[in-house]
Amino acid sequence: MAFIRSLQGRLVGALTSGEVVPDSPRVRSFLEDAVQWLRTASQAALLRLLRSPYSGVDHDVAAAYATLVRRGGVLLEAIDRGQLALPPNDRDAVLQFAQRMRRIRALPEDLESDALREAIRAVFDLTQSEDRVSRAPQSADTGEFALAVAAPTEDPRGVPARPKHFSASALNMYVECARRWFYKYVCTAVEDRGSAASAYGTAFHLALEDFHGEFPRPTHNEESAMRRRVGEFVTWAFERNRPGFGTRVEFELAVRRAQRTAQRYVDWLLVQEKEAPFEVLGREVAAELDLEGRAFIGYIDRLDRDVRSGEVAVVDYKTGSIATSVPEYAERVRRFRDFQLPFYYLARTAAGDKVTKLVLIPLKDALLDVRPIVVHVGRNIEVRDLERSRARMVELSDELSSGTIEHFAPTHDPSPCGYCAYAIACAARPSPEARRFGS
Repeated sequence: MAFIRSLQGRLVGALTSGEVVPDSPRVRSFLEDAVQWLRTASQAALLRLLRSPYSGVDHDVAAAYATLVRRGGVLLEAIDRGQLALPPNDRDAVLQFAQRMRRIRALPEDLESDALREAIRAVFDLTQSEDRVSRAPQSADTGEFALAVAAPTEDPRGVPARPKHFSASALNMYVECARRWFYKYVCTAVEDRGSAASAYGTAFHLALEDFHGEFPRPTHNEESAMRRRVGEFVTWAFERNRPGFGTRVEFELAVRRAQRTAQRYVDWLLVQEKEAPFEVLGREVAAELDLEGRAFIGYIDRLDRDVRSGEVAVVDYKTGSIATSVPEYAERVRRFRDFQLPFYYLARTAAGDKVTKLVLIPLKDALLDVRPIVVHVGRNIEVRDLERSRARMVELSDELSSGTIEHFAPTHDPSPCGYCAYAIACAARPSPEARRFGS
């Protein structure tokens, strides 16, 4: 209230003295954007205010915040959280801008249009000449400039060691692209806000987790109930993950795709019930393993027991691209390109299970039948290959924990860059094949 009373006093003085900024197009535009934001809470108007020369915020800082918020979020909340790492002066400027906007929001609702515009002038101290308003003080133009003293070069040093816990998916990322691993796990100034593809995968996993909680042993006798309930679980799971989709159209298309895929999944379950009936022992089962002092953690999508033999299968749902055949996946494991199922095998074996199958269930294409990649341990892949994965996981975790890595090289394969959230920040990423010039 003290601020409002002070503002009213300044407003009366400005109106009576005529000390206002001339109505240039830029000033009028600034005032109209402020009025629009106050009356409609328009995020677009607020971003225009931020990037205006009257905001007090440096142009590059304003552009960075505008880019950040357009990817999702609320500007004033992003400023309060300090989502961008800024020098003290720039940080103070954006905080002052946020404070001024909240002062405008606190103005009396019954102000007339002219009085409201003058109040906005007072909040942003626009009662001086427009020519004197600038983002930062400018030095006199003498036609000369002084070179800044170069900052001393820092001595090279390794990236700080990783936390104590590791995961197979993190190692997969590191061997695919060390630079991407660096951005995700070390460089916190770059944020992966996720994508529609990741939201799709999260929702579908959740739907199947709930589905198998109700149907741990699928049978033909329950076919109609399974088809109805899997549709309901998909609808509910995607509603919970709706914020992960950028537009309503994108969300609706994802739900329809998931509904079709879920019915094909039930088709496969009914075939399995005839050929190799199974019972679901666990969903989202925690997998924890100590590898020579390195703690590894993860969650197994599904753990099955063969009804006839009693043998255990580790099942992983895949809503993205995966190996298209058993030999291809087995070769990826042998070449240390995939650690996820080997880690799950090692964890469940250590827990006392007799794991004989590693299963990847592709759920990406709603137009194709579900045809899992079933890797039989001892037939398609040897136990010694899985033990070699253990040794390599230890080596990589030791490397990431050493604190001596000075350079994280980008991948040489341009295909992962197409879905990498950090591609725009990676100046060293490989060029797409279509953009390369031949000799």
